[in-house]
Amino acid sequence: MKRCNVDDLTGTEILAKDVFTPEYQILLSVGMPLKQEYIEKLRELDIKEVYIEEDEPHTKTVVILREEVEASLKFKVKSILEKHTYSQNNTLEELSRTADHIIMNILEEDKVVEQIYDIKGRSSDIYEHSINICSTATIVALKLDLPPRMVHDIGVSCLLHELGLRYLTIDYADRNLTELSESEYAEYKKHPIYGYTALRGENWISNESKNMILYHHERMDGSGYPLKATDIPVECRIIQVCDAFDEMICGIGCKRVKVYEAIEYLRSFKDVKFDGKIVDTFLEFTAVYPAGSTVRTNERETGIVLYQNKEFPDRPVLRIIKDKDGRSVDIVKDLVEVNNVYIEEVID
Repeated sequence: MKRCNVDDLTGTEILAKDVFTPEYQILLSVGMPLKQEYIEKLRELDIKEVYIEEDEPHTKTVVILREEVEASLKFKVKSILEKHTYSQNNTLEELSRTADHIIMNILEEDKVVEQIYDIKGRSSDIYEHSINICSTATIVALKLDLPPRMVHDIGVSCLLHELGLRYLTIDYADRNLTELSESEYAEYKKHPIYGYTALRGENWISNESKNMILYHHERMDGSGYPLKATDIPVECRIIQVCDAFDEMICGIGCKRVKVYEAIEYLRSFKDVKFDGKIVDTFLEFTAVYPAGSTVRTNERETGIVLYQNKEFPDRPVLRIIKDKDGRSVDIVKDLVEVNNVYIEEVID
């Protein structure tokens, strides 16, 4: 399958993944032909992208959470955080159990710490974003062999790390932070404090989790906020890496970038803004070029990423669909075996 912009659909495609409404009900089911009336409905709902079937050989996408599990969890997290507006902290404790649910779903998968995952760029709200970093931070914690209690605390703080956004008095939604005025940006940078303060007196959440919420935008070189702290506990440094990466590929508070660009950013600031060991651990399981990506090689061939090679996140298996002269071909190349070929750019 491959990701396709709704505006590029012709009405002949077959849906490869379910499409959900904003209320997380299935709108269109996998396998349905995407007729023109369906395409119009997608546009009306402002759904920008869908996954469609493509010719064999099929891509093999490896995800951390199954799609139906992620959709259910997103609905739950959204419901709990929205209720919080009216019921204060009474419902937030449920997110502790939700974090354990996410962790158990990850642990149930075979060889969970040995996989390379196709973490793809996408439009995302803060609820999906929170689940995403809960998933990736859990994998990092497991690969670092942290104790179960710390893994749990990391999961809880990930689901609650953006709680402070609900207390902001400015309109920040769907805006690049560079568009904010100086006073608006100063207010935005207080959201970790607001989230920490809202939970400071709660006994069901650990002090470590509270600190992770407070520290998630701090950086090792003191360039973060709100405290410009440099002495940062390891669990907080895990969330910082996962949060920064997911914000970039989702376009949360910034211009959305491709996965390989976000990876290059982490590499560039390894041991500067971010803990180098944690960055390396994160990149061990993050595919540089997710399955389904259209790429160009150094030999000027156009290819589609079919699947990943274990232990080589930047050397996937490609299906070459055009040669250097633009002629249609159908050749499979394993970049681990073809040493002189590498991916030069992503072109979709």
